[in-house]
Amino acid sequence: MSLALSPAARDALADWLAEERALNATAEATLRAYGADVTGFLAFLAEYDGAPAGPARLAAMELRDMRAWMAHERGRGLGARSLARALSAVKGFFRWYGRRAGIEPTAVLSVRAPKFRRKLPRPLTEDAAREVLDTVGETARDPWIAARDTAVVTLLYGCGLRISEALGLKACDAPLPGSLRITGKGGKERIVPVLPAARDAVDAYLAVCPFELPPEGPLFRGARGGALNPRLVARAMEQTRARLGLPASATPHALRHSFATHLLGAGGDLRAIQELLGHASLSTTQAYTAVDTARLMEVYEAAHPKA
Repeated sequence: MSLALSPAARDALADWLAEERALNATAEATLRAYGADVTGFLAFLAEYDGAPAGPARLAAMELRDMRAWMAHERGRGLGARSLARALSAVKGFFRWYGRRAGIEPTAVLSVRAPKFRRKLPRPLTEDAAREVLDTVGETARDPWIAARDTAVVTLLYGCGLRISEALGLKACDAPLPGSLRITGKGGKERIVPVLPAARDAVDAYLAVCPFELPPEGPLFRGARGGALNPRLVARAMEQTRARLGLPASATPHALRHSFATHLLGAGGDLRAIQELLGHASLSTTQAYTAVDTARLMEVYEAAHPKA
């Protein structure tokens, strides 16, 4: 498909992705998705026009071009959620390209994303979350792997970490302090308190880990000593939920949802939870925590008592 790109468009795309990587610390998986989405868009333009899109074509984008692309994507079966993601990537590219080329990509930026129903997270119950922490090590073939898996899932549930954040910890981060400085999506930093249970679980793993752990190396290791693959954590969760009879939604990421939901249920402040999770938007946290109307009314009435 990249053959349909003009050299100028290909270079511009490469420069944009490089800037996203360097300045915004965008994850490699996200960069690959951005590249695929924008490449697909530029390839459509080439087919639509009968020639690869160069700088003049990119500067002359019209609303009808965007509508034709979106109709084409719908026609090949792309769902609303995927199309919205692709449109977001295209807008990001044109926003950057507009600054670089000194143009106003109004036609691109004014297009509205298709509406779609967001799937709400499905947190575990408090009892189920405790059972996962107590059981996940039972599926491991070696005691040290059992301790490792228990430590990882305890960090996900006890600190609300993303799996990438937990596996991104270095050996020098242990023994865990009272709080961790975590770098999340987009390079955004946040301070996360570390519960004693999480600290103890990591200490138990360190006591039996058979590998030497250089300070700047990964804290969590796979069976052969390399960095732990997140797929192995997902597999441990799959085996655990099968043993406990939990639904397929009981994934490693569901433990992060559960952390937030249970914290709110215990009286936590929604904005404080937003900070702990590293969300840019309060509405994201609201969906993330499976907030129910009754609980929101309790929070509202407590904060705004009637005169």
